[in-house]
Amino acid sequence: MDVLSDVIAAMRTGRPHSNLMRRRAPWSSWFESASGAGFHVLLQGSCWLLRPAAEPIALGVGDVVFLRPGAAEHGLADSPQTSVPPSARTTLADPDTGVRDAEVVMLCGAYLMDRSMPHPLLTELPEVVHLPARLGRYPHLRAATELLGAELERPGHGTDVVVTGLLDTLLLYILRAWYDEQAHCGRPGWAAALADPSISVALRDMHDDPAHPWTVGELAGCAGLSRAAFAKRFAQLVGRSPLAYLTWWRMTTAAKALRDTDEPLAVIAGRAGYTSEFAFAKAFKREFAAAPGAYRRSSRNRTATDLFVATADRN
Repeated sequence: MDVLSDVIAAMRTGRPHSNLMRRRAPWSSWFESASGAGFHVLLQGSCWLLRPAAEPIALGVGDVVFLRPGAAEHGLADSPQTSVPPSARTTLADPDTGVRDAEVVMLCGAYLMDRSMPHPLLTELPEVVHLPARLGRYPHLRAATELLGAELERPGHGTDVVVTGLLDTLLLYILRAWYDEQAHCGRPGWAAALADPSISVALRDMHDDPAHPWTVGELAGCAGLSRAAFAKRFAQLVGRSPLAYLTWWRMTTAAKALRDTDEPLAVIAGRAGYTSEFAFAKAFKREFAAAPGAYRRSSRNRTATDLFVATADRN
């Protein structure tokens, strides 16, 4: 897998959710802060994105808004002056399927993420990623949103599978569009790391085979750089030394296996590059502040209340 796909697969938990939201003015909806990530795509009409202590953002047809995991609460409304009563903020999503002659149609969705050890590729995102609709920009993203909207509007046989697949695709297209823009602007951080031919090769090698006993010299050879040049550039772009990132990624993939499977600890430890369960457990506890068994139990007890969900106030 490529690095971006790998990161999303490691961070995602559960199934994504989505619905079509229809509104007539005056209207407002409120979205509470949660551990998941969310998105809105405006399919018809126009509206405003509202955030506490921030300037309202005007949204037009085709605009995409992505809220990173843990983003602050926010609202949507027909006007910046439309209020959102606190009493209307519940935990139930309301697609408003009964609204006739809707002026605004919006596709809203949520992804549940494990934030016990969030990947910096996601945490360095701004709280709100706004991708305005521009002619000829993000054609794959536009196609995915149109397909998803059509499937939710006219569900048929296999809709559950189709929607889940399209939501996964949409998340990757949103992140790809954002990081491509950042790399084009020469921004530092993970955008630059993914765009750098040498560093991206080293990252891909570590992700493809985390159990391999990588050395800085071997990774530098894969990257086509001297050991010193590679170590310096890697740390500058990724924010960690090569071996520190490797250990971190091993623990992240091990955490996913503990969450999602019943594999024995010895198998998970071996896949993370450890021949000793004791050594693996010690390294895991150092990163997660919990032993592997305790982490597995606690992750199984998490509920869907962690989902990023929407609430509505219809005036």
